Amino acid sequence: MLEIGSGTGQHAVYFAAHLPHLIWQPADLAENLPGIEGWRAEAARGSAAAGASAGLPNLLPPLMLDVNQPQWPDTGADAVFSANTLHIMSWYEVRLFFAGVGRLLPATGVLAVYGPFNYGGRYTSESNARFDRSLRNRDPRSGIRDFEAVDALAAEQRLVLQRDVAMPANNRTLVWRRG
Repeated sequence: MLEIGSGTGQHAVYFAAHLPHLIWQPADLAENLPGIEGWRAEAARGSAAAGASAGLPNLLPPLMLDVNQPQWPDTGADAVFSANTLHIMSWYEVRLFFAGVGRLLPATGVLAVYGPFNYGGRYTSESNARFDRSLRNRDPRSGIRDFEAVDALAAEQRLVLQRDVAMPANNRTLVWRRG
């Protein structure tokens, strides 16, 4: 599992600990890699203190991945996960994200994206409308994305929506499979 936009690394540590059957590959911009490595090291220390000798052997060292770069690291990932990223990126970067995922995923690959989305051009809640305004005030290129536009980008990469799951705080988890 390649995680794009691992941020601090806390999701990577959580998922690696709770899904030991998956090899978890965190990735983010260069400036975020030390923080991810810090979470990874802390998880290893905590595991050792609890009597486990290997820490989280399924949590790999973080990779530098910038969606703006034409070449992404070849991770051999079967799946990609990204949380709270698409609304931070510009629309141009969201397009690059999907194009990169399309190049990376194998014939049966899966993409899971977590975050807030609009449907039919409408906010799903007043809190999402406020959040979108704050995002756009911070950076006019960012903002909550319309599900239909994101799904169209996925379809361009031969990804077919499998699940759209409501999550806490007016977020969604969208799962596509190459098909």
